[in-house]
Amino acid sequence: MSAQKVIVAGWWTVDPDRRDEAVESFKDLVLRARGTPGCLDLAITADPVDSTRINIFEFWQSERHLNSWRAVSRPPKRITRTLRLEVQKHVIQHSGPPFAKRQAKRRSSTRR
Repeated sequence: MSAQKVIVAGWWTVDPDRRDEAVESFKDLVLRARGTPGCLDLAITADPVDSTRINIFEFWQSERHLNSWRAVSRPPKRITRTLRLEVQKHVIQHSGPPFAKRQAKRRSSTRR
């Protein structure tokens, strides 16, 4: 049986005057993570609508890969104070194209 993929996703809020600085402080971590075996994607970004919110998305080949990364990740030492946090880990049972039916219809209509 193959390992199940894992997503860590959510957001946290900070003082809006410190948000961009907080996101920037994770740049090195994001670059290192993306080069780590088993990391399919990782992003820590400023929310375009809420000036206090930072979004996080991690996509890992397996829980083993995620745990290996956590052991060596070295997050920034100085991060602005978190006001609210909502982050969850999701173990993937099944995945596929999000718009498969829509894409199939679009392809068939363009062939006429």
